[in-house]
Amino acid sequence: MGIQRMSQNEVNRGKRRFLIAATAAVGGVAAAAVAVPFLSSLLPSQRAKAGGAPVEVDISKIEPGMILNVEWRGKPVWIVNRTKDMLDLLAKHDDRLVDPTSIANQQPEYCRNATRSIKPEFLVAVGVCTHLGCSPTFRKEVGPADLGADWPGGFFCPCHGSRFDLAARVFKGVPAPTNLVIPPHKYLDNNRILISDDIKRSPINE
Repeated sequence: MGIQRMSQNEVNRGKRRFLIAATAAVGGVAAAAVAVPFLSSLLPSQRAKAGGAPVEVDISKIEPGMILNVEWRGKPVWIVNRTKDMLDLLAKHDDRLVDPTSIANQQPEYCRNATRSIKPEFLVAVGVCTHLGCSPTFRKEVGPADLGADWPGGFFCPCHGSRFDLAARVFKGVPAPTNLVIPPHKYLDNNRILISDDIKRSPINE
């Protein structure tokens, strides 16, 4: 009988060891199941990656005086092919602008110039008003009735009346405090522009 009881004890101990091991294994699987979604949540989503991805734009089809709208980082970006007349007007109203020489850091260093651009004819600007984030409209005509005879062409925000010229510089006396943002960009060739956060310095056709 003693031998039989010893065998039974061994069986019981074996069962206990099995149950402990099984419980630990199930717990480990459950912990892993919880950890995987948590760790995944720390990684950037594909949508987030796409939101900051570089955008390549073909500018060959933009006629002089026209604008192309593209999206970068979830925001509208304007590319305007400015005519010679448009460029000539830029120097005639500096006294009416808040920051005519682009002192505020609203553009890359290589666009801190009279046209706020790499190539004078092409303006590349984020189409978001610096007041409350509305998107202004392109009003290239000079002196329309609703904007006044002194309107030199540019961008008008209908939400609160902010005005920007054709270099995306803000006029005095409007709610917007600063010029529109010029995004980092470069020319891949004569027909293609790349808009990207990774561009740190100027260059054309690197």
